[in-house]
Amino acid sequence: MRVLAKDIGQYEGKEISVSGWIHRVRELGQISFLILRDRTGLIQVVCDEKVSETNETVLTIIGEVQANEKAPGGYEIHLKEKTVLAEAASDLPFPVNQDPEKIGIEAILDNRSISLRNPKIKAIFTLQSDLIRYFGDFYRQNGFTEIKSSKLIGHGTEGGTNVFEVEYFDTKVFLAQSPQFYKQTMVSSGMERVFEISHAYRAEKHETARHINEYVSMDVEMGFIESEMDLIQIQKDLMKYMFTQIRKNNQAELDAWGATTPDPELCDKIPVISHDEAKKIVSERLGKRVFDINPEAEREICQWAMEEHGIDLVFINEFPRKKRPFYTYPKGLKTMSYDLVFRGLEITTGGRRINQYRMLQETLPKFGMTEEELGDYISIFKYGCPPHGGFAIGLERLTQKILGLSNVKECSLFPRDRKRITP
Repeated sequence: MRVLAKDIGQYEGKEISVSGWIHRVRELGQISFLILRDRTGLIQVVCDEKVSETNETVLTIIGEVQANEKAPGGYEIHLKEKTVLAEAASDLPFPVNQDPEKIGIEAILDNRSISLRNPKIKAIFTLQSDLIRYFGDFYRQNGFTEIKSSKLIGHGTEGGTNVFEVEYFDTKVFLAQSPQFYKQTMVSSGMERVFEISHAYRAEKHETARHINEYVSMDVEMGFIESEMDLIQIQKDLMKYMFTQIRKNNQAELDAWGATTPDPELCDKIPVISHDEAKKIVSERLGKRVFDINPEAEREICQWAMEEHGIDLVFINEFPRKKRPFYTYPKGLKTMSYDLVFRGLEITTGGRRINQYRMLQETLPKFGMTEEELGDYISIFKYGCPPHGGFAIGLERLTQKILGLSNVKECSLFPRDRKRITP
């Protein structure tokens, strides 16, 4: 029976079998120390001979477990038998056993199939997998139903031009910018509370450390709300839950990157400030007039929140009407909408949606849109839809900010940007 690295301490004095990749070999006189890597960690194997196999060769090792406080995990295996399962070529294109922070991101992404083997890089996606689980667990516990909607749609979700066209038999369709219309449909169907975790696509011609064109969106929509404040409250509860679970279950991944989470207990105190108030605060701190919440302003407002409230998250609400999609519920010249900014980066956009058919009819011309363009979407409101709203969290951005990474592409398994479509 194969034993994993994390469990070998349970077998001290016993003979066991382990399997994995050669991570590193160190020669010390007539003895070799072979470090084997599996999905749970590293295993030191003591060999009374030189190791001829190359790094990344896949082996099965049989040997006796002995305690050694200098070995990974405090235990090592003294080799009795070794079997090569798959030999690795010697021209390894990426140094799997080196610190990726000392290697350029282009080299990491150009060799993605191999760089993912690096334990520190793998930790990113171990945490990310758990973030998805925590998100889903929280909303299931709060009466939400998980849905999976189509990513091929007949029109842009937000009525803009930032969509990818796809040939679909004898017509053209688009890759979904978000599951927005489908979320609203399901709220209207009587489910009332839904969430979805899936890819979204935006044909934005950015080339920054903040943007990718295919990303994972964690979406929420809920009925019978009064304003964006209902959404902000449930997201405060979500962030508290997720940070609590990370501290409980993911310390190894945090340690790999020298990262910490905000104090979960302070999530109840995340400040909520208006768009105008945020601009005023940033203007005063920077000593110049700020006209928008740009990346510089996002960083500054989080620093303000840390100094004033002890937590580097800020909800900014009441965005101007012209800065939000057509379906956002108006509040005079403002809207019932918000962003959540975390450690200097917007990770969430949300708000209440228009649910009255007549209001939607009056709104569409202001955005240069018609009912005909939106097709079946209009019937949601023509035949009765409760007050509702929702939000979306970018999974890669959330991961990036928790671990303190410099580029969001590091948090995508196989990132897609303006020039990268492989592997």
